[in-house]
Amino acid sequence: MGLRFAGVRRKTEFSPNHVGNDLEIITLTGDVLQHEGNAVEWFTEGQTTPDCSRYDLVFSMAQGPEGNRSLMMSILHGGYIINSPESVMNCYRVSLVRQLLMNDIPFPKSEVVATGSEEDITSISFASHKRWVKRGDVHAVHKEDVALVYSEQEKLNVLREFSRRGIQYAIVQEHLDGDTVKFYAVRESEFFHWYYLNGLLHTPFSEQRLIELAHASAEVLGLYVYGGDAIVGSDGSITIIDINDWPSFAPVRNEASRHIAQLLIRKAEEHVHQLQY
Repeated sequence: MGLRFAGVRRKTEFSPNHVGNDLEIITLTGDVLQHEGNAVEWFTEGQTTPDCSRYDLVFSMAQGPEGNRSLMMSILHGGYIINSPESVMNCYRVSLVRQLLMNDIPFPKSEVVATGSEEDITSISFASHKRWVKRGDVHAVHKEDVALVYSEQEKLNVLREFSRRGIQYAIVQEHLDGDTVKFYAVRESEFFHWYYLNGLLHTPFSEQRLIELAHASAEVLGLYVYGGDAIVGSDGSITIIDINDWPSFAPVRNEASRHIAQLLIRKAEEHVHQLQY
């Protein structure tokens, strides 16, 4: 007898420019699970929430606060979710910055600021005059949610716009020069894929160090299926700049879906075993 899974598709609002890619990776994962003889029932974030106690495991791409709060309430009655709602909300920028810095993950200088302030509220000094201003709650929903600014006035303009849109907090983050590397990974598996996003310098760096930092970040946040971005400095140093819960895996989705499905099967079997004993 196969395992019982529920899959939660991401609300399209939280898939800017990636609606098709996000749907593809979770659908492929479900296809692999079914091919292995398991049952999969589908739900959509913001529309319906599975009763987690009815399934051996729920695999979820839900990213919004409302959808994840609903899943957190559902799991109170029993069940197991990957990625857990808590780990997804750990990826909201304010929490992400605090947790990675507290756990000594190499990360750019960053400060949480209130968007409604009209004063220069940045208390830390940055080496670069260029700074990133990012909405502090969920990941970017619109392209305006992440802005590179070159002056205090530009920074204040972005913060005012965030405040006007009802976004209460933002992250002001130091800009780092170097190669931008994007990566995809599945914890407790051999799957790890990276590529240059800009590749301006192609400075040599330790791939093993990148893997270690990515896995350490995921462990801190509680993620199993994840991706992210890093900057490789001119000296080969690696700085994590973002971690994403269950990305699209677009360049490697077929291979990734197999590894994700195997992780889910293994975790579901472990969960069932724990319930029996």
